[in-house]
Amino acid sequence: MLEGLDARENCGVVAAYSLANHNVIPIVLDCLRALQHRGQEAWGIAVARKMPYKRYGLVSQAVDKFNTIIEKYSANAAIGHVRYSTVGKSNLKNAQPLRVKDICIAHNGTISNFEELANITGLCSFTPSSMSDTLIAAKRLVDILNVKKDMVEALSILRREIVGSFAFTFITKDNTVYAARDPKGFRPLVLGYHKDTSTYIIASESCALDVVDAELIRDVEPGELISIDEKGLRSDIFAKEKHAHCAFEYTYFAHPSSIMEGISIYNARKRIGKNLARKFALDADIVIPVPDSARPAALGYAEEMGIPFEEGLMKDRYSRKGPIRSFIEPYQHDRLEIVRRIIPIRSVIEGKDVIVIDDSIVRGTSSLSIIKAIRNSGAKSVKMLVCYPAIRFPCYAGIDFPSQDELIAYAVTKGKDLTSNDLARLVASAIDADFVGYNDMDNLADAIGLPKEELCFTCHTGNYENLGIKPLFRSREQLKGMDR
Repeated sequence: MLEGLDARENCGVVAAYSLANHNVIPIVLDCLRALQHRGQEAWGIAVARKMPYKRYGLVSQAVDKFNTIIEKYSANAAIGHVRYSTVGKSNLKNAQPLRVKDICIAHNGTISNFEELANITGLCSFTPSSMSDTLIAAKRLVDILNVKKDMVEALSILRREIVGSFAFTFITKDNTVYAARDPKGFRPLVLGYHKDTSTYIIASESCALDVVDAELIRDVEPGELISIDEKGLRSDIFAKEKHAHCAFEYTYFAHPSSIMEGISIYNARKRIGKNLARKFALDADIVIPVPDSARPAALGYAEEMGIPFEEGLMKDRYSRKGPIRSFIEPYQHDRLEIVRRIIPIRSVIEGKDVIVIDDSIVRGTSSLSIIKAIRNSGAKSVKMLVCYPAIRFPCYAGIDFPSQDELIAYAVTKGKDLTSNDLARLVASAIDADFVGYNDMDNLADAIGLPKEELCFTCHTGNYENLGIKPLFRSREQLKGMDR
């Protein structure tokens, strides 16, 4: 059984190593800014033989400190992290990178059985407010390395003890950079090269490589460990398993400019919209996206149906939380503040039958607020099509839906196993839509371009076989160690 934990860690990680001894801190900072969509709570960098530098908020909010940071932490090797917490309370102590003895670590994913790992490591005083799953995993890795001395063997052992997902970057006291991806490949990780500075870069997404004019070499393979030191780059495989890439990355999390598993996220999202049109050929005057991740899908739907595409909803990017993504905010009142800053354009909407395309419906509160705003702007009708299948179960592989009770697709059915049409009708009623249409797994997998068997849909199906667990569902407060 999966015991209590605080799980929500779809973050962004970066590692850089310059073979020409170039200072890589500017590269790491730029990469972190490019990955800001993956984490907004806190960020940090780490170099060998120093304590990590960590701050709350967005990387760009510290731009006036950049010159000082670049000079103070000057190094030819570094790692970085932007945090969207899944396990561990949202405080600076749990921000990353973390240092454990002589290793600094950054992590994207969720270690679901970290209480069990804590007991193995002897950390009996663990609480979600005082530690994170990353810290527990790092302490366990250090313990194994003290015996085995070899990172490949240590990761092979740690992988057999871990339930969950991970994309790790490490830097050791001898200035070696490591990166490891779990053998299921739940979370993305890519390898690139910056020619001008002879720098290898490992990042959660290829969009981080683009902003520093680095070349995308390839994905880090599931179960692969990459090591980089003054001798160059080395690759080892520490585990092989059936792949289970997170389908939610393709509809929401990843940046549209990124390439994952050789697939353009933008093109995949546009195909999702085209496939939705074949599944739901609805009549309407206009198609509008919920900004921003649903825009390519809405364009694809509109093109396939021959219905005008309009920007009927605009984010207020000049408000305090204008640039922030609502889903990865840790608290409900913050998510609602962001949604309230999505402003309808009355001249586009008034008197129209509107189809709204959204990437997903998780809690339903954002959808309810958006549909209310569209109706208040004079829409004749509002239908919503959803790129992702109905989310009915918690995720223990790195996405922030840890509590089943907060999921609208579960709440409206009161746990009953209904047909997809009946479920959609109940959700439509709950969010005041005239119609709700959910995508299905086959349709989504076809649009993504990966076999359905290589994608993880656990949050839709409730089948936790990919993780090898039977979870014990907890409330958000129990999971997150929240005091509010």
